[in-house]
Amino acid sequence: MDLSTFLNLLSLIGALALLLVTGFLCRRLGIMDDVASKRFSKLIITVGQPMMIVAALIGKEFSPALFKEGLLYMGLGFLLHPVLALFALLTGPIYRDPGQRKISQFATIFTNCGFIGLPILNAVFPGKGAFIGAFFLIGFHVYVWTLGIVILGQGREDIKLTPRKALLNYGTVPCAIGLGLYVLQAVVPIPAPIVTFTDSLGDLCMPISVLITGGLMATLPLKRVFTNLRLYMFNVLKLIAIPLAVCLLAKLATLGLPRESAYPLVLFCTVVSALPSAATVTMLAELYDLDAPYAAQTVGSTSLLSIGTLPLLYVLGDLIARI
Repeated sequence: MDLSTFLNLLSLIGALALLLVTGFLCRRLGIMDDVASKRFSKLIITVGQPMMIVAALIGKEFSPALFKEGLLYMGLGFLLHPVLALFALLTGPIYRDPGQRKISQFATIFTNCGFIGLPILNAVFPGKGAFIGAFFLIGFHVYVWTLGIVILGQGREDIKLTPRKALLNYGTVPCAIGLGLYVLQAVVPIPAPIVTFTDSLGDLCMPISVLITGGLMATLPLKRVFTNLRLYMFNVLKLIAIPLAVCLLAKLATLGLPRESAYPLVLFCTVVSALPSAATVTMLAELYDLDAPYAAQTVGSTSLLSIGTLPLLYVLGDLIARI
């Protein structure tokens, strides 16, 4: 295990915790309210997230070998999410409230592999983490706007999956644009102002999304946040049991590969599975008037507790991947 990589990971997780606390205080002090929270959510989903995806893809010079590697991780995105969905289905019955059950299932399947995940992947895989993470995000977004909408739309007539929404959304469209621009770099370099523009807007995602989550946590009594036993059960499953199971499954699936090829795949699967729940569930809950405070509890608690669990899973993933 690379010590500098581990320390970079700890630094990013520490920054995440401070952002959550800042969002919490902003809400308690009246700096941020419901209107601001919803508007910030819409800003990130419609502007920040698309630019973050494009920036990650055009941030590397085109090469056939790198493009092939990216396609491998895109396939991984399409394979891993159904596995996580199976775990979500199996653990669903522990949540009695239907509204909390569907949010918990969504939060189990979809990790924060974008807003928080890309910086963390860059720390774990220096030089290319955000790039391969952006390819992985293609599968993430396809499933968010298909499977995710189906889950959140249970019992709601106004939240429906449509072919248009599945194909054209704030995830798939920027992924297609980013891929097109990345391939185009083989012929025409991307102008520097475009790179800076997408980087700048993409950089909004992590701080604002975490501030929103911290702010929503402030709308609940602290006693309710820290005494919800089912929330602790959710966190044990989400942050420890499921990532460890994914790590072991990835190791079994790559037994026939050379160690140098299998190692990054096993470690990648472990890290993305151990990330906090996607802030997308909080923002979608805000936009669709679902149980946004509970969504914030799932995202906020996983974000806080991942300060300890993510480094642990990174170490375990590294050890298992090297066997």
